[in-house]
Amino acid sequence: MDAAVIVVGAGPAGLMLAGELRLAGVDVIVLERLPERTGESRGLGFTARTMEIFDQRGLLPRFGDIETSNVGHFGGLPVDFAVLEGAHQAAKTIPQSQTEAVLEAWVGELGTDLRRGHELVSFVDKGDAVEVTVRTPGGDTQTLRTGYLVGCDGGRSTVRKAAGFDFPGTASTLEMFLADVKGLDLDPRMIGETFDGGMVMVGPLPGGITRLILCERGTPPQRRTSAPSYEEIVAGWKRVTGQDISHGEPVWVSSFGDATRQVTEYRRGRVVLAGDAAHIHLPAGGQGMNTSIQDAVNLGWKLAAVVQGRAPEALLDTYHEERHAVGRRLLMNTRAQGLLFLSGAEIQPLRDVLNELIGYEDVSRHLAAMVSGLEIRYETSGGTHPLLGRRMPDLELTRPDGRTTGSTALLHSGRGVLLDLADNPVLRGRAAGWSDRVDIVTATADPAEGSDLAGTTAVLVRPDGYVAWAAPGSHDDLPMSLERWFGPAR
Repeated sequence: MDAAVIVVGAGPAGLMLAGELRLAGVDVIVLERLPERTGESRGLGFTARTMEIFDQRGLLPRFGDIETSNVGHFGGLPVDFAVLEGAHQAAKTIPQSQTEAVLEAWVGELGTDLRRGHELVSFVDKGDAVEVTVRTPGGDTQTLRTGYLVGCDGGRSTVRKAAGFDFPGTASTLEMFLADVKGLDLDPRMIGETFDGGMVMVGPLPGGITRLILCERGTPPQRRTSAPSYEEIVAGWKRVTGQDISHGEPVWVSSFGDATRQVTEYRRGRVVLAGDAAHIHLPAGGQGMNTSIQDAVNLGWKLAAVVQGRAPEALLDTYHEERHAVGRRLLMNTRAQGLLFLSGAEIQPLRDVLNELIGYEDVSRHLAAMVSGLEIRYETSGGTHPLLGRRMPDLELTRPDGRTTGSTALLHSGRGVLLDLADNPVLRGRAAGWSDRVDIVTATADPAEGSDLAGTTAVLVRPDGYVAWAAPGSHDDLPMSLERWFGPAR
C-alpha cells in the first residue's frame, strides 16, 4: 500500500479528513489537482457547530481574533441566534481561504502527504484495495494503491462520477453571481434585500473588500467554462438596484446555481464521498462548507478504526446512516430558503407569515438550530438520557489533583473519552479493555441546575464529540456501546 487512505481534494473537507486520520495515526495521501490554493473564498465564516469542532481540536486560536455574531437569517428573514443558550456564536468574516490555510498548516504538522498538482485520472476498486491512476505535475502518470479512496473533490466530483454513484435531485433553475470587489462604498445588506428584479447581498470583508451576491430574476442558468466578467455583474446590479458599481476593482468573480442533489449512498465498497461531492445545494446561510467539515469529522475516526483493524466495517456503515440524514435536511432547508429569498412578489404573503412566526422563541430556536447544525442528534441505543446522540456540551471539570479543564479540551487528541463524574472504579473497570482507544477521565463538575448534565454521573463521548452512552443508565450497556463505537476490547 502507498497509503491506507487516499483523499482526493484539498478543500476544507479533504483537509479536515486528513487531519482526523493523521490524529489516529493513519497514513494518508491528499491529491489536489490545483498547483496552489486559489485564494478565492466562496465560503465565508463558519457556524456555531463548526466553531465547536475547531475548538475540540484546539484549532480556534490559529484563526486569531474571530469576529462573531448572533445575527442570522432564514431565507432573508432575520433570526436571533442568541436564543441558542450555551452555544458558540458564529464566525462571520473569516474567508474560506483562511480556513483552508489554517487546516493545511495543521495537517502538515501532523505529517500529511499533500500532493498539489496531482490529478486523479481513474481508479479501480479491486475488493481488497483501490488502484488509483494519477497524473503528476510533469504530465506523467503513476499508479498508487490504497485501502480506501475518499472523494472530497467538490460538486463536480470526478470520484463520484467514475464510481457511478447515483446523484438524484433537481437541476439549476437560475444563475447567481458572487464577486469580491475593492473600491466600493455600499451600505451593508448582510442578510440580503429583495427588489422587483431580484435579490442582492452586500458584506464588508477585511482589507477594504466588499462581497457582492446578485440574483437577477429570470436569469437562466448557463453552463460556463470560465468565470463571468465583472461587466456582467455591473450591468445586472444596475438593472436590479439602480446603483452603478462600475468603478469597483474586482478581486475575483464567480457564478453558481440552485441545483440540489444528494448521492443515494455515501460509500460504495472502498470508495467514500464527503462534502460537496456527496451533496450540492444553494449556498443559503453559509451551510455548505460547514456541513462538509462535519462530514469529514464524522468519517475520519470511523475510517481510521476500520483501516487499522480496531473496528469492523459495520462502523463505517454508520457514516452513511448518520450523515445522509443530515445532508437530506440540509437540502430541504436550503430549498426552502431559496423559495423565500429568490421568488417574486407571489411569495411575499409566505414571507410575512413566517416572519411573524419567527417572533415566537420556539420557532426562532428551531430555525437557528437547523441552520447552525446544532439540531443534529444521531440515533443511538443504550437508554433515554437527554444527551444521547447529541454533541457533548462544554463542561468545566476539576481533576482529582485539583487541576481544571474543559470537557472539549479532552477531545484535542481525537480519541474517545469516558468521563467518570462519580469516581466509580467499577465503571472504569468495565472500560479498561478499551483504554488504548478511549481516555478514561475521572473528574467532578457542577453543571447548571436543570441542564441535561445535571445529575449525570458518566458520559462516553465519541472522537467527533457526540455522546454514545450516559449515566444514570444501565452500566451493563457501557461495554456494548464501547464495542459498537470502538471495536472489541483488546
